[in-house]
Amino acid sequence: RVFAVLMVFTACSMAFAHGSNDVANAVGPLAAVVGTVQSGGMIAAKSAMPWWILLVGAMGIVVGLATYGWRVITTIGRKITELTPSRGFAAELGAAGTVVIASATGLPISTTHTLVGAVLGVGFARGIGALNLRTIGAIFLSWLITLPAGAGLAIIFFFVFKGIFGA
Repeated sequence: RVFAVLMVFTACSMAFAHGSNDVANAVGPLAAVVGTVQSGGMIAAKSAMPWWILLVGAMGIVVGLATYGWRVITTIGRKITELTPSRGFAAELGAAGTVVIASATGLPISTTHTLVGAVLGVGFARGIGALNLRTIGAIFLSWLITLPAGAGLAIIFFFVFKGIFGA
């Protein structure tokens, strides 16, 4: 029962971690583009981060959570391993700590990957039999696919927009 109450703290910690990491990851390229446009095309080593860019990123995170986030929440919270309040507390605290430390040092990491790793850790602490290896395999496969898929789509979009706008 005490861990159920403590999970309110870790849920807030994960929300803070998301804000410290994922919003920054999402809006970093936008800030760079806005900075380049505002400086008349000069590319700077650092760009200012206007408040409205952070707001756009935060709104995007909220809309994404409200529309598709439940699928990821279900996979992480129910399909990898059985999570009790104490296991959920340990996983969220470990993931939040990792993400906040990475954010403080400027390392862009995946909050989702980190939380999946933490949930795997508490499941593995009970033994390999406590893990749903099929779900874990699907997650790892998605990680292998998304990196080249993101790169490939970025290349395609770059050349499409370069062809349209000539820049």
